[in-house]
Order: sequence, then structure tokens, then C-alpha cells
Amino acid sequence: MTRKKKEIEKMSKDSIENGDIQPSNVENAESKNVSVSADKEKKEVEEKQEIKLLEGEEQKVLEYHDLDDLIAKYNKLKESTKRDKEALIKYQKESDSWKNKHMRLQAEFENAQKRWNKNRQNLRTEYTGRTLKTFLPLYDSFKKALDGDDENKAILKQFYDQFISILKFHKAKPIDVKINDPFDYSNHEALSSIEKDDLPNNSIIEIIQDGWKLDKDVIRYSKVIISREPTPPE
Repeated sequence: MTRKKKEIEKMSKDSIENGDIQPSNVENAESKNVSVSADKEKKEVEEKQEIKLLEGEEQKVLEYHDLDDLIAKYNKLKESTKRDKEALIKYQKESDSWKNKHMRLQAEFENAQKRWNKNRQNLRTEYTGRTLKTFLPLYDSFKKALDGDDENKAILKQFYDQFISILKFHKAKPIDVKINDPFDYSNHEALSSIEKDDLPNNSIIEIIQDGWKLDKDVIRYSKVIISREPTPPE
């Protein structure tokens, strides 16, 4: 029992003995005083708890704003950022490396595809030229027959025209050569030469056999006889 409560009880006893108050009133007063005292104590406890809580929050704020702690956290964040940046640079280099490899492989593939297409076209032209070349003697026979006095010249002419159409369909054409044209090593084959003083040297004076081309490739050279300068007398 607290000191204050004892004083209240003593005062109550004195008042009762003197007849100032009734016992029931004393009990009510005591109960009221006890309730007020309890509320006051409860309030004091709550105030102390609140003060303690505030002191804890202040301590946390002080700890959070501690300079050494802030510097340590900054350095840690800086180091983490540095590692992330280095990792990003590494991945960027790897990405660029793979990109360059992909571009090189793509370029190599495209070049290989172009070479393959070119080789295929060259092989096709070569095989077509070889095949057409085997039919050129037939062309020579047709032409020789048409130059003669054969009774069936009209029929031969029809076969000849059909044969020429087949050759042209495969992009084959005769080499254009005329008498007195200069000799061309890329299109002509000289079978012999004859001395001529009225013509320039290496002029075509006779066509023995027509030459043929497939596109730009020669499949048979024109066989010709050319002129040469006369040998000066001794």
C-alpha cells in the first residue's frame, strides 16, 4: 500500500471518529482515489513506454545517419556498380564477338553460294558446249549439201533451219567472220598461210570451217587460211 493511500485511510478514520463523514462515503472516496491513482500510474507507464520508444527511434536514426556506416554503404554500392559495369562490358564484347562471327559466317556462306552458282553455271555451259559441239559436223554436212545441186535441197533446207533453231535456242551462234578480216587468235584457227602482196599480213583469205560460240565461250574455232607477206628475193 502506498504512502498516499495510507494517509487517505488515516484521514478517513479521523473523520469517521469525529463524525464528519459516514463510513460509506469514506469507502466511496477511497475507491475513487484508488481509481484515480491507478489511472495516473497507467498513464505514467504509457508515457515511459512512449519515451522509451522515441528514444529507440532516435537511436535508429542516429545509427542510420552514422557517417562511417554511410561511407561503408557507399563504397559497397560503388564496388557493386563497378562489378556490374565490368560484367556489362564483358557481355557486350562477347555479344559483339558473336555478332562479328555471325556476319563473317553469313558472308562466307553467301560467297560460297555465289561460287557454287557460278561453278554450276560454268559446268552447265561446258557440258552444253560439249554436247552441241558433237552436232556441229551435222551442221557442216547440211551446209555442204545446200551449197551443191542436190535435188532434195528444199527438204534439206527445212532440216537445216530446224537444226539452226535448236542451236540458237541453246544460245549458240556462228562466229561472224568474212574474207579479208584480220586474223583473231581468240576466234580463229589458222590452218595455213599463203603469200599475198596485195593484202595486209594475217588477213583471212579463205574460210574452211565455220566457228561457233556458246554465249561468250568458243566451242569451235573458225578454221581459216591467212595471208602472209611475200619472202623478199635473195
